[in-house]
Order: sequence, then structure tokens, then C-alpha cells
Amino acid sequence: MDTSDARAAILARIRQAHGRTPASLAERAAAVDDYIAKHTIAPQPTVGADLVAHFETQAQRMASTTQRVARMSEAPAAIAGFLAANALPTRAVCWPALAGLDWAGAGLAVEPRAPTGDDLVGITGVFAAIAETGTLMMLSGAQTPASTHLLPETHFAIVPASRVVGHYEDGFARMREESGRPPRAMNLVSGPSRTGDIEQTIVLGAHGPYRVHIVIVEGE
Repeated sequence: MDTSDARAAILARIRQAHGRTPASLAERAAAVDDYIAKHTIAPQPTVGADLVAHFETQAQRMASTTQRVARMSEAPAAIAGFLAANALPTRAVCWPALAGLDWAGAGLAVEPRAPTGDDLVGITGVFAAIAETGTLMMLSGAQTPASTHLLPETHFAIVPASRVVGHYEDGFARMREESGRPPRAMNLVSGPSRTGDIEQTIVLGAHGPYRVHIVIVEGE
């Protein structure tokens, strides 16, 4: 029995012990959906008509750097330019979902796999980008491993303009619409990792990437 089968068996026993049958679980899920549909959204901050511009401004406030490209095919060259300008390694890992981009053509050695402790650069997409706070919404999965934006020192996030939403509620609604239920892990990334634990001085890179660079793709 592998790890996934063992986990499924343990959870099944827990559900059985609590009397949670497939029918009762379906009823609970329906009740949650009904509550969300009827729940009044609290007042939200104004983000304006240009969601991408607001997202970019807020992301920069959170110490991310940003740039725009016209097409997805231009993202590898944009990332290569940033790495060169900052004297960073040209070897990286990316989400398997991004394997089809022409990394080699941009002079990069990019492997579509989850990172190990030796990988210094990670490249991801996003599920959504929240204009309200300049936050990246990341959903884990086989093609989108969470470790890619958590382990490397430098995190590149490729953000299609079409994935920028106004508020957190919009991101959650899109997740329910497209994925049905939350994945095993959802991460909300607002700039580089930071801490103020030592003498109340902000230090970047304490629990994750030192730098986050966002490539906004304006077209298809």
C-alpha cells in the first residue's frame, strides 16, 4: 500500500467512526454551498476598473517586482533578462504545466519538476491573482507543486491578465467554479517571505523566497 492509499484508508476509517457516509458528506457539502450562496459579502476595498494595474501596484508594495509582456511566449525571455540583470543562476525548475514554453531558446536550463534543496530558482503560474492586495493564489496539484514557490530563493510567477480578480471572494468563487472543491493545499503569496522576529527588523527570505518577480502576460 503506497502513501496515498494508506492516507485514504485512514480517512475512510475516521469518517466511518463519525458516521459520515457518502450521502451525509454530500449533504454537508450542499449545505456549505447553500450557505456561501446566501452569505452577504462584507464591504470590500475599492480596486478600480483596471484590475491589472491595481494588482501590480499592490504587488510592488509587498516588495515583489513586476514586468509586463504581451504574450505567454515572451515570458522565458523576460525571466532570462531578470536573472541576467541580477547575476542569478540560469538553471531553474518550473511547474510541469509550464514545460511547453521555450526555455532553452531563452538560454535557460529549466526542468519541469518539483524542486529539491539545491534548486535556487522556481517558476510557476498562478490560479488567480488578487488585485486587492497584490496576492498570488496558488493551488497545489500534480502539475502545480506547491514546493516550487516555497523552496527556491527566487520565485518567478507568470500571471495571465485574465487570471487577475478584484478580491479574495472572487478568487474563492473561481476556485469553486473551476475546481469544485479546494485542493490539498492552497497558498496565498504576498511578496517575498519575511519576518520581524529579530529586534522587530524586517528580514526577507526567512521562511521562503528572498525575491518574487511577477511576469504579467497581457495577451494570450
